[in-house]
Amino acid sequence: MIQETARQFSQSVLAPRAAQLDREAHRALLTDNLRQLAELGFMGLTIDEQYGGTHADAVAFSLALTELGRGCASTAVTVSVTNMVAEVIQAVGSEAQKQQCLPPLCSGEWLAGSFCLSESGAGSDPASMTTRADRDGDHWVLNGCKQWITSAEYAGIFVVWAVTDPQADKGKGISCFLVPADTPGLIIGPAEDKMGQKASATNEVRFEHCRIPADALLGPIHQGYKIAVTELAGGRIGIGSMALGIALAALDTARDYVKERVQFGRPLADKQGLQWMLAERYTEMEAARLLLLQAATLKAAGRPFGCEASMAKWMATEKGNRACYDALQLMGGNGYVRDFPLERYARDIRVTSIYEGTSEIQKLIIARHLLY
Repeated sequence: MIQETARQFSQSVLAPRAAQLDREAHRALLTDNLRQLAELGFMGLTIDEQYGGTHADAVAFSLALTELGRGCASTAVTVSVTNMVAEVIQAVGSEAQKQQCLPPLCSGEWLAGSFCLSESGAGSDPASMTTRADRDGDHWVLNGCKQWITSAEYAGIFVVWAVTDPQADKGKGISCFLVPADTPGLIIGPAEDKMGQKASATNEVRFEHCRIPADALLGPIHQGYKIAVTELAGGRIGIGSMALGIALAALDTARDYVKERVQFGRPLADKQGLQWMLAERYTEMEAARLLLLQAATLKAAGRPFGCEASMAKWMATEKGNRACYDALQLMGGNGYVRDFPLERYARDIRVTSIYEGTSEIQKLIIARHLLY
């Protein structure tokens, strides 16, 4: 039911708006998409009903993100990250923090949540972050700068990682905090001018003597790095699922095109070389789908899933990029112009092999699982 609802919404609302969102970075359209998705229960898919969530599982989350990715990547990534923020609050937050943050995230009162981990010098290596949180009586004072933060302009709450023990070994002295958007000292920079997913705001977030109460600490003190690693694994299922949706949309568009386009007196679909391109790419995306569902099933069962999530993300995003590239090639010059959506799909999918852990980082995770 969740998959079908996502499919119908994606086809009827997201897809018709996607080109305008891409060309104009149309904020009003995006926020309307998010409000409607919140009403349908997609902003807290795995969150308990007592907090306003849908109380579904990781499999439903993956299926939903694939359908939303087919329609609009800018909207889908906002849904994915907001769900990740809600999950981390539910997983390690106090009851008071859950009551404060989860209902407005799930209901759409807060349009989004933001995950503030990366810094300009600490992307693939978040343990090298320099943002500090210093205790000052019954408050913490945050100072530092986070980079490439999805949905910062729309977020009602920020989950922020900062160093709380600078003398600890690398990665051991990091803690996690909840920072509401209206907190003095939290400054959101201009949106980045990106290659794709243009309507999804990506911003620098600065903390300048940002004072938050002591009870803003999320989870145990100095355990923030462990929290981040755990939650990123779940986020990889979301991003991989979205990439699968983008790739399938591209392949479907190219498949329909080659059935109609005539060259040398015959439809392009009659050419064996082009048939093989489609056969290979669709097979790879079906393999990606199964890897994603395997990781999601393990997560839903409460079993370790980190390696499987990395395998799934690597397959879905790398092969998804290839699928979009080949789909564009199948459409020739028409694939390169904005009259058709292929060039947008190719731009939108490119970043999926970068954020939530690059493809290279996924291979390191997989290799460590195999070898150590």
